[in-house]
Amino acid sequence: MMPVHFAFTSAFVLGLTGLAFHRTHLLSALLCLEGMMLSLYTAFSLWVLHLDSTCFSPAPVLLLAFSACEASAGLALLVATSRTHGSDRLKNLNLLQC
Repeated sequence: MMPVHFAFTSAFVLGLTGLAFHRTHLLSALLCLEGMMLSLYTAFSLWVLHLDSTCFSPAPVLLLAFSACEASAGLALLVATSRTHGSDRLKNLNLLQC
């Protein structure tokens, strides 16, 4: 495995383990998701550059656009939950009480 592939794979795995094990605040979960999307974007961009093909060139920009939409939806949920519940702790959120 090349060092570049190892770096992006380990960045993705670290984001995934942070999302899985450190679920105390909604903001930390959103940051882990953004780290995962950033590592996917850079790995995908380097893969497209390595293939040297023009048919896959808009794919990283499309992934970045979906990542921006995911970030805006996550921040909107963060603001809505902090206004209604007073905190962004995930233990305070209960879908049955809404």
